Amino acid sequence: MNRRDFLKGIVGLPGFLTINLNLKLNEEEEKGFKATHTKANTKNWEIYRKRKDTKQKPQEGGYAVLFDVTKCIGCRRCEWACNEWNKNPNQPIENFEKSRFEKNSVFEKIRRPSAGAFTVVNRFEVNGKVVYVKRQCMHCLDPACASSCFVGAFTKTEEGAVLYNPEVCVGCRYCMIACPFDIPAYEYYDPITPQVTKCTMCFDRVVEGKVPACVAVCSADALKFGKREELLKIAHKLIADNPDRYFPKVYGEDDFGGTSWLYLSPVPFEAIGLPTGYKQSPAVYTRNYLFAVKVLEILASPVLAYLAYKMVFKKGKDGE
Repeated sequence: MNRRDFLKGIVGLPGFLTINLNLKLNEEEEKGFKATHTKANTKNWEIYRKRKDTKQKPQEGGYAVLFDVTKCIGCRRCEWACNEWNKNPNQPIENFEKSRFEKNSVFEKIRRPSAGAFTVVNRFEVNGKVVYVKRQCMHCLDPACASSCFVGAFTKTEEGAVLYNPEVCVGCRYCMIACPFDIPAYEYYDPITPQVTKCTMCFDRVVEGKVPACVAVCSADALKFGKREELLKIAHKLIADNPDRYFPKVYGEDDFGGTSWLYLSPVPFEAIGLPTGYKQSPAVYTRNYLFAVKVLEILASPVLAYLAYKMVFKKGKDGE
C-alpha cells in the first residue's frame, strides 16, 4: 500500500467512525427484515417542504391521537392500514386479524416498530387480564430526536407530526439513542442509501383534512383523532366518569414534555411497556451532549487516521 492509496482509503473515515461508533439498537432484528426502500418519510417531507416553500398556511395545528387501551381488541387492522397507506410490505388483512387467535403468533414477543412497519400491536397480560397496546412514534412536543440531530433532519410541524428529512441525514443514528420510546428504525439491510424511518402521523392525509390511516380503519373505536386540547378534555372526563375502568392518568399529557399520542389504560403504564416517571423532555439533555460527542468524533478522526497510517507503514517496513 502506498501513501496515495492509504489517503484515498481514509477519505470516508469520519463518516465511517460516525456510523460505527454508535449504538446499533435492534440491529439484528432490522437486518432480518425484508428490504422495503420505503418512500413514505421522503414523500411526507416533500409535502411539508413544498407547503412551506409556497407559504401555504399550515393546517390548523395541535392535532393528536387518543388511544384507549381498554377498547383495543388486538385485531391489528391498524398495522395493515399503515402498511397499505405507506406502501410498506403487507399481507391480506385477514392474516393480521387472525393472529390474536393463533398459538404461535406475533404476540408471543414484544415488538417495536421497524423500518418496514411503522406501527405494531403488542399483547400484555397484567393480573390475569389481556391488554393490547399499539406502538408508534409518539410525536413528542419537544422531540429528543430533533434535538439530538446535528444536521436538523427532524422537524416538529405545526400540525403535530414529527417529520424526517432523509436528504440531510448522515446516518449517525443519534436519534435512535435519544428517543425514550425506541422508535426510529434504521435500514441496516440497505448498504447504499439507508434511511431512518418512522411513523409520520400520516401528515399527507392530515393536511388534506383526513385522519391517519390507523384511525380510519379502527373498528373498535380505540383511536380518536383531533385537537390535542380537546382530546385531553375527553380523556380526563372518561377517567372521571369511569374510575373503575381507567388508571387515573392520561399518558403523554406531560410525560417527556408531552406527546401528540395520548394513552388511556386500565393498568399502570409501566405494565404495558411505556416508560414512566419523566416529565421533562429528554431534549433538554440531548441538545448539547450528543452534539459534543459528534464534535469529538470529528476531531478524533485525523488523529486515528494518522495512527492507522503509521501502523500500516511500520508494518510494511518491518515486512520488507
